Amino acid sequence: MEKLASLLERLEYETVQGSTEIEITDLVYDSRKITKGCLFVCIKGTVVDGHTFVKEAAEKGAAAVLVQDEVEAPKDLTVIRTKDTRYGLALVSAAWFHHPAEELKVIGVTGTKGKTTTTYMVKSILENAGYKVGLIGTIEAIIGDEVIPASNTTPESYVIQKYFRKMVEAGCQCVVMEVSSQGLMMHRTAGFTFEIGIFTNIEPDHIGPNEHASFEEYMACKGMLFKQCKTGIVNIDDEHCEKVIEGHTCTIETFGFSEKADLRAINTQLVSKPGYLGVSYQAKGLVNMDVEIDVPGKFSVYNSLTAIAICRHFNVTEEDMKKALKVAKVKGRIEMIKVSDDFTLMIDYAHNAMSLESLLTSLREYQPKRLVCLFGCGGNRSKLRRYEMGEVSGKLADLTIITSDNPRFEEPQAIIDDIKIGMAKTDGKYVEIIDRKEAIKYAIEHGQPGDVIVLAGKGHEDYQEIKGKKYPMDERVLIQEVLEELRH
Repeated sequence: MEKLASLLERLEYETVQGSTEIEITDLVYDSRKITKGCLFVCIKGTVVDGHTFVKEAAEKGAAAVLVQDEVEAPKDLTVIRTKDTRYGLALVSAAWFHHPAEELKVIGVTGTKGKTTTTYMVKSILENAGYKVGLIGTIEAIIGDEVIPASNTTPESYVIQKYFRKMVEAGCQCVVMEVSSQGLMMHRTAGFTFEIGIFTNIEPDHIGPNEHASFEEYMACKGMLFKQCKTGIVNIDDEHCEKVIEGHTCTIETFGFSEKADLRAINTQLVSKPGYLGVSYQAKGLVNMDVEIDVPGKFSVYNSLTAIAICRHFNVTEEDMKKALKVAKVKGRIEMIKVSDDFTLMIDYAHNAMSLESLLTSLREYQPKRLVCLFGCGGNRSKLRRYEMGEVSGKLADLTIITSDNPRFEEPQAIIDDIKIGMAKTDGKYVEIIDRKEAIKYAIEHGQPGDVIVLAGKGHEDYQEIKGKKYPMDERVLIQEVLEELRH
């Protein structure tokens, strides 16, 4: 139980009716979960507006409601009004869980690409140095030994605060989290201060009716992070960097390839051995050391440089950083699976044209004998994505194996036919094999010395969605089954 007044202490509000001296038994923002004695926060969602449930809240015995619009309410219900209830929910949630972020060092990573990999690298380095680290991200939240699959990149503010409290209880000292521009825009991360805020890069993505109205708004939302952290660490090579940190209130450090960067990478070299591709470089500036990572491509340099820039603030030794970077892996992001000494096989989450192009271009730099790309496209999603991915793979891969992804309610063959429309604009060779396991078997069976084979699109997903049902399907398991079959 908490006094309403103490839950509201950091929020600007007016008491429309009732008293703030009442006891609150629970904090609720979903009308289906209203309980007796709770504070119900009315959130305006895209589909449902919480303000329409005030009467129902009173009938179910709620003690108070937090609103941003005028509402009609029974006399015995306390009504508190604030300018924005999403912001209100964040501050009240922080108070409800007794401000757990003040007992943690919170690291927030924002950017179009590289968020997930960077957070796992940071977690790996800090844990290697003896810290206990929580994580909140696109794939999952990790609290001690508990792993909770994620539904949004940045969860609702109440959930974040609940996770923070659990992390404190589990003995975590730090938490590293992905911060989406949506999350910032909807105040999910309001109500606490980040120790460190990171900006990786930005590209015109996530702009549309349900996301951001314009690229300007997208950049402004990302920039909110730098008004809410103590230290900002930003990619100086990104042309929009200045714009994103405009109006910042934190100290700024920069990283990148540019000579102006506080921490920069020089002498980058591609490392290629049978069964594995990597990259090595020298870090110069705020930290001086040699780095080698078992993840290919220029973006790996950025991701690891970001991780070094962050971990420097936690007094991690160079030795610890080197060790951790060598083994830092993210499930389903350029994840190498050893199947042969002759060729390299990897799994990656690239599931749109932009990410596929960036991946295949990076792998091309290693001059493989053949670059083989296996992918499918999800059903009940834009056909444009299929044409574009077909064209990208046709242009950049030597052989494309077109197969099924999540067909959902569509016929897999119809999706494959759409992908072939894009392929037809190129002179790329392809084969089509609907069954994903058979397609993987074909790729492994026909692998030639020096090949690089990518299984794209599924990444960390361990299911396939067909006609409204999710069936278990993990590519790592399929690969093992295929290897078993090929042995016999």
